[in-house]
Amino acid sequence: MKKLAETFWNIRGVHRVAGVLDIGTHMSLVKRGNGRFVIVDGCDPDDAQREAMLSLTGGGELVDAVVHVHPFHTLHVEATQRFFPGATLYGTARHRQKAPTLPWSGIPVEEWGEDHPLADVFDLSVPDGVGFVTDDESVHVASVLVRDRQSRIVHVDDTLNVMAAPGFLRPLLPQSSLRMHPMLSRALIPAAGAADAYAAWARGLAARWADTPVVCAAHSAVRDLSVGGFAREMEAALDKVAGTLSRHRARYG
Repeated sequence: MKKLAETFWNIRGVHRVAGVLDIGTHMSLVKRGNGRFVIVDGCDPDDAQREAMLSLTGGGELVDAVVHVHPFHTLHVEATQRFFPGATLYGTARHRQKAPTLPWSGIPVEEWGEDHPLADVFDLSVPDGVGFVTDDESVHVASVLVRDRQSRIVHVDDTLNVMAAPGFLRPLLPQSSLRMHPMLSRALIPAAGAADAYAAWARGLAARWADTPVVCAAHSAVRDLSVGGFAREMEAALDKVAGTLSRHRARYG
C-alpha cells in the first residue's frame, strides 16, 4: 500500500490475463475531512497490504463507503464487501446485475450528479461519446473517473492508460505518458457527434483537472505528473487518437 498524499493511498493488485500475464489492478483509500475513509474499487491485496489497510482504517470500522466505478471490474466486489461489511456500498448498474444480493445503495454511480453522496470527497467524470457498457463486453473503455478533491489525485480504470513494462523490466524502462484506451474506436457510439462529444469531454477534463499531480491507472502504473502535466498529456493523448475520431466522423458525422 503506497501513500501518495496525506489523504490518499493506492494498493496495486494482481490481475492475470489467461492466468499468465499480470496486467495489474488496483484500489484506493481516501480520507475524508472527518478522519474516516472511502474505498474506491477492490482488488486482492496480499497479506501485508491487507494488514496495512485494516490498520489504517481501524480494522475497517472507519470505512464509511465503498464505491466501484468500472462496470467490468467485478471480480473483487464481494470480497471487498466482506472486508468492510458496515460500509455503504455504491456501484454501477452492471455491478448490481453481477452481484444482486449485495446491499447496494442509491442509484448507479454513472448516473450521479454534482450533488452525489460522496461530493464532499470526490469530483467525478464519465466520458461522453462512448457507450458505458457496450454490446461487445470485451470493450472496457468507459468508467467513472474519480478525483480526490483534497489531494487532487485521480483514480481511473481503463479509460486512461499508462503503459509500463512488466516485472523486472519496469524499473529499467520508462513508463508512457497518459494514453486513451486502445479500444476507443469500438466504444464510440455509432451516431453523429459521438467523436466530437468524446473530444470535448477530454479537453474539458484536461482543463478542469489541470492541476492533477498523480494519476493511478488500473492495469499499468501510477503516473507522477509535473505542474500542468495532466493537461498536456491529455491533449497529447487526444492527438494520438485523432485518426480514430476522424474515421468515426467520416462514417457517422
